Amino acid sequence: MKSPLLSLPGAVSAEGVDEGVAAHYGDLFREQRALAGGTGFVDLSHRGVVTVTGDDRLAWLHLLLTQHVSELPAGRATEALILSAHGHIEHVLYLVDDGTTVWAHVEPGTQDALIAYLESMKFFYRVEVADRTADFAVVHLPAGSITEVPEGVVVRETAYARDLFLPRADLESFAAQHGPAAGLLAYEALRVEHHRPRLGFETDHRTIPHELGWIGTAVHLQKGCYRGQETVARVQNLGKPPRRLVFLHLDGSDVHLPVPGTDIRLADEGADGRKVGFVTTSARHHELGPVALALVKRNVPADAPLLAGETAAAQEVVVEP
Repeated sequence: MKSPLLSLPGAVSAEGVDEGVAAHYGDLFREQRALAGGTGFVDLSHRGVVTVTGDDRLAWLHLLLTQHVSELPAGRATEALILSAHGHIEHVLYLVDDGTTVWAHVEPGTQDALIAYLESMKFFYRVEVADRTADFAVVHLPAGSITEVPEGVVVRETAYARDLFLPRADLESFAAQHGPAAGLLAYEALRVEHHRPRLGFETDHRTIPHELGWIGTAVHLQKGCYRGQETVARVQNLGKPPRRLVFLHLDGSDVHLPVPGTDIRLADEGADGRKVGFVTTSARHHELGPVALALVKRNVPADAPLLAGETAAAQEVVVEP
């Protein structure tokens, strides 16, 4: 869905899965500094919005998700995964319950597959699942924002943001009152800085939660059974994940950022050395310069200098080896 905020001055559309909202509004670093300082907002209206209503909604979701939600208090934000039978990540849901309805936003274009799965698991439970993407837009307010939330709007509040489920018809008037808008590139740069993984960026078809540091934040280790739990428990109790998420400080002398998928090698083996990982997201940060997230093999030494393509990279541990 194309956002009406693409008509704002300077707006340049994002590409790929984020097409439909602004990548930036003409000044990437100014937009980053505004978000880091707690001002402005980000238009995330391309994200899917799914609701679950009914008396059994929390008990039912508790059976399907990696997170403990059976007693989730109204207004408390959480995040949860849906795994395959082999423990690989299929969906990521950013949730809040408002007392009568569970609201979740998900990656753009993933809501249809998510809803199809949820519908297939309803059985006798008193629940109704709905795609509300056409009616509600996700708006991101950074930590520290003093923007007043319109009355009646559902809010998902975390330590690093407030996500509003804003009626889509109100998006333009909200922007006019609460700007300036910041683009998705600024949002992504801060996401990389804070090591927050994203489905489809830091994940591939074989990613398990341990690799990205989602144990504890999106996976509850003391809850009942769910699909993929055997893999989670086995890795947690008996082993280590095959890969780990790292944060990279990239050589700032290179003009171009390494694109997602760029091979990572050990610097001392050179550009022709063996591949030990790949870049998942890269960004230009207003203070740190060029940075990236990457997945590398678990046995890569935590202090080893790396090459992202031909770009020198120093790693910071996100997930312990």
